[in-house]
Amino acid sequence: MSLLRTVWTVMVKELRDLSRDRRTLALSLLLAPLLYPVLILGMSKLSEMRVRTQLEAPLQVPVVGAGHAPTLVAFLSSVNLHAVDPPEDLAAAIQSQQVDVALRISEGFAENWRAGHPALVEIVYDSTRRDADIPSARLRSALEAYSGQVGALRLVARGIDAQVVRPLDIARQDLATAEAKRGVLLSVLLPVLLTLTSFLGGAYLVMDTTAGERERQSLEPLLVTPASRSAIVSGKIAAACVIGLLTLLLTLLAFKVSASLAGGSIGQMLKLGIGAMAQMLLVMLPMLFIGTTLLTLLSASAKSLKEAQSHMTWLMLLPMLPGYALMVYPIKSALWQFAVPFLAQNQMLIKLIRQEPISAQTWAVYLGAGLALSLLLWAATVYRYNQERLAISG
Repeated sequence: MSLLRTVWTVMVKELRDLSRDRRTLALSLLLAPLLYPVLILGMSKLSEMRVRTQLEAPLQVPVVGAGHAPTLVAFLSSVNLHAVDPPEDLAAAIQSQQVDVALRISEGFAENWRAGHPALVEIVYDSTRRDADIPSARLRSALEAYSGQVGALRLVARGIDAQVVRPLDIARQDLATAEAKRGVLLSVLLPVLLTLTSFLGGAYLVMDTTAGERERQSLEPLLVTPASRSAIVSGKIAAACVIGLLTLLLTLLAFKVSASLAGGSIGQMLKLGIGAMAQMLLVMLPMLFIGTTLLTLLSASAKSLKEAQSHMTWLMLLPMLPGYALMVYPIKSALWQFAVPFLAQNQMLIKLIRQEPISAQTWAVYLGAGLALSLLLWAATVYRYNQERLAISG
């Protein structure tokens, strides 16, 4: 029997065995793609609610010393920031999230105001509470606007052009493309989701056809056939890659459908074209091979299915590490990064999302490094299968 025919036979056998367990097959292929619409539509709804409740809705601001600055309080009310009486313990109310932001007006406000000196006002909030970001920003923006207006009026009253205090007229030229701006949210969500899906997409089949069969003692009859161990390994890996590729394709389709259903700004930011999806599939192929061969190697070393499943905890963390690292310490793109597993996938996907050109050298380094690591893991798995004790359960 030729090598390719053996690989094909083993792959078909494993896929046929999986197809008999329809519930497991459905969970393997459809669970993640079905969750993404819920995730994205939920994000869209929450974003709309946040705009209505925090950006546009009237905001009640506890003000300490409101009587010292009635004009300021009236101005704040005109921009939907309504002063209310502060609680007895303002610090405790903010820490317990009963109050998002408050304003404290100094006792010497009126005196400094009449003298033309800076009058102290203090924004009180908890910077570690994300729900306080928008209310505190709204209050700060309103106070800055009021300060600018009063300052300009004071200069005009003294016969001085208000433009004198603005020696520089600062303009900004943003060179980010429209595609890059729309892809900001995608560049946060998609790299982690796709890398995780491709890395672990065939995990169940890999563990069941290796550690599971070994535990059920159905692996030994396969190993004593004339077929080479390398062909058996390749067939099992190929079957898992088929499942992983289908899961990845369904995930991308679910993402596209979800973005269409979401609509609004979230839908625009998550929009994906067919061409971009095809390129993303190509980018994810090395990670699919790496994840499948690594899982096969680990499962072949496990004595039971439970032991193989215990590896999932730390394996799920690996695709997330580059994303978290780049959040803490952003780095400029360099050629060496496209040879580092997980980081390479992250950088390639970001380039595709931003619709930046990818050079032939970058593609060569990326695909070469990924396939080389896959071959190394495949060779290690074949070596593990060739060990005689694998055929002895326990």
